[in-house]
Amino acid sequence: MYTQQQTLEVLLVEDDPDDVELTQAALERSTLNINLSVINDGDEVFSYLNRQGQYTNAVTPNLILLDLHLPGLDGLEVLSLIKNDQRLKIIPVIVLTGSEAEAKTVESYNLGANSFVQKPTGIKEFTQLVNLIEEFWLKAVKLPRLDN
Repeated sequence: MYTQQQTLEVLLVEDDPDDVELTQAALERSTLNINLSVINDGDEVFSYLNRQGQYTNAVTPNLILLDLHLPGLDGLEVLSLIKNDQRLKIIPVIVLTGSEAEAKTVESYNLGANSFVQKPTGIKEFTQLVNLIEEFWLKAVKLPRLDN
């Protein structure tokens, strides 16, 4: 849906440096122009999304990749706040987690997650997952363009 000239803004909310590095590496191989921003603390997400403090130049993301296990606000709290904010709720949120708990899946969807994906443990499988997210969410789906 997007051309190589358009920049897609993706916000990764993840505190595991290895997962951040794997996501960055996978998206760098994209044929799309993707700007990946990373927040590693649940408490910082709303400063970023509302351009407060050190994030005054932040760009509203077209897509959010959200881990559930975060310092500060946990991922479910962050998801709830995003989906209850009139300005932000339109942003698709993909929950990425190592959790296998069915209750977390149900709760994520009840809070408005657009998809719930369990993180694989292997590097190859993790890279394949990021590539699948890119193929569907960044190439096939028309994402909302928000005012910045």
